[in-house]
Amino acid sequence: MVTPGVDLEAVVTAQPPTGTLPRLSSASGRWIVAATVLGSSVAMLDGTVVNIALPRIGEALDADVAGLQWTLSGYTLTLASFILLGGALGDRLGRRKVFVWGTIGFAIASMLCGLAWNIEVLVAARILQGIAGALLTPGSLALISASIDREDRGAAIGIWSGLGGVAGAIGPLLGGALVEVAGWRSVFFLNLPLCVAVVLVAIRHVPESKDPNPPGKLDMLGALVVALGLGALTYGLIDAAIAYSALGLVLLIGFVVIELRSDHPLVPPRLFASRIFLAANLVTFAVYAALGGVFFLLLLQLQLVAGYTPLASGVATIPITLLMLALSARAGRWGQRVGPRMPMTIGPVVAAVGLLLMLRIDTDASYWLDVLPGIVVFGLGLSILVAPLTGAVLGSVPTAEAGIASGVNNAVARTSQLLAVAALPGLAGLTGSAFGDTDQFAHGFRVAMMICVGLLLLGGALAATMIKKPTREEVPDCVDCKPHCGINGPAIQPRSTLTEGVR
Repeated sequence: MVTPGVDLEAVVTAQPPTGTLPRLSSASGRWIVAATVLGSSVAMLDGTVVNIALPRIGEALDADVAGLQWTLSGYTLTLASFILLGGALGDRLGRRKVFVWGTIGFAIASMLCGLAWNIEVLVAARILQGIAGALLTPGSLALISASIDREDRGAAIGIWSGLGGVAGAIGPLLGGALVEVAGWRSVFFLNLPLCVAVVLVAIRHVPESKDPNPPGKLDMLGALVVALGLGALTYGLIDAAIAYSALGLVLLIGFVVIELRSDHPLVPPRLFASRIFLAANLVTFAVYAALGGVFFLLLLQLQLVAGYTPLASGVATIPITLLMLALSARAGRWGQRVGPRMPMTIGPVVAAVGLLLMLRIDTDASYWLDVLPGIVVFGLGLSILVAPLTGAVLGSVPTAEAGIASGVNNAVARTSQLLAVAALPGLAGLTGSAFGDTDQFAHGFRVAMMICVGLLLLGGALAATMIKKPTREEVPDCVDCKPHCGINGPAIQPRSTLTEGVR
């Protein structure tokens, strides 16, 4: 499963002088990293294991495809809508406080998910889980930046990134094993002891920090309007309700107007004055829409059509994560040398070839001949793309705005995945009885994968035509505008940590 990207909000703000904060080698430093790694891993694991559990959830709660769509979309909807607001609340009220609130809320919502007696209750609990995740997710990396000595900050972020990758790698195995041995409810109950550990460690060992100069106001109106707009649009796409889709579009247009007129916007319009930032986010929207559809439907296809167990389907997708762990840092360095245009063009095309190979996944598919080739090629494409894309986003804005730029790009990725999961099944004919009809589901899967191929090729085409070498005006912090210097990103961490742009 591709996991959410890094929000670097506090990596470039609230930087106390060297020597005033714990070193990584100290007990305090290690506890801080442990709390933040465990906190981010809770959200990461939840996404992986829930995807794998979807077929069993559908069977147990008598849910159709729309119910499964809402099980994913309910969480992503509120997470995408409120993640920027969650980061702003942490800066204003206290990063540790909001991080702890989010973790407690995530535990309560997870318990409600595990106790759900029908699909409606599960979806409602997932919506609450997304709100809690919007408080939890931005705080994990922000706390490292605000609480670890500057000399060790890059190493701490590297550890956070690496262990997060390990969590992503073991997620499919853990999720599949839990579903088979203890049932689908266990994937939610797993969060409870992890969240308790995070809260205890954070309260005892993580110091509080705030932004000394927060904005005068919070854009509550913008956050509410975008949440209502995305909610209405998602409902309209899943239930084929044109009126709700139209209402959602009107509200989202209203959100743009609010941001343009606000003196404290959630999404600063000035960021999009950078041609590279605009292009990178358009590529993100197209590519991550494809990824949202792939990871929703692939695990269903493996279990419902190919006959894989939850554990086997989780193991089948592990090569994607392993390839990204092994190759993303190299791809980031390559993008730094040649600029992002080439990897951002080639990566989506290679991933699209992987999806074409996945069309061979059908009844009694052979893993080695029908599943693995597509998985490997798809993983190679993602490995080529993701780190240069993250570098393009961070390098296209001044260093002081790298945090909000990363947060906006994160929200764009989550929004595109939300809309893809809502729209793709209907476009592919995966509605109503498709969940219980192997032939119908297999046909719909192939149609959906072709749509995702189109989205990936669109992303590659956008990169090829819109990404060019930045000018000095487009990279205000560039001191010596050598070729591609603006794509290097803020010099605040080892380049390998940029691979955490994977969503």
